[in-house]
Amino acid sequence: MAHANARTTVYARKLIIARVLAGHRPGEVAKQLGISRQTVYKWVRRWRTEGAAGLADRSSRPHRMPRRTSPETVA
Repeated sequence: MAHANARTTVYARKLIIARVLAGHRPGEVAKQLGISRQTVYKWVRRWRTEGAAGLADRSSRPHRMPRRTSPETVA
């Protein structure tokens, strides 16, 4: 299940890959699915580097927070 901010689902991402592999241009695929070309390129790039696992949902939580409120202040 996609998170609330996701513009595509795993099914749509697989559809993007299938259409690009079938020879459709990324711009055409983007127009057909109502997303940007950059989004198509992003999912194709992730699929090429990570395979099917790259199409799964990811957390949008930041990896680090250098300006995080100190634990003393939180307490």
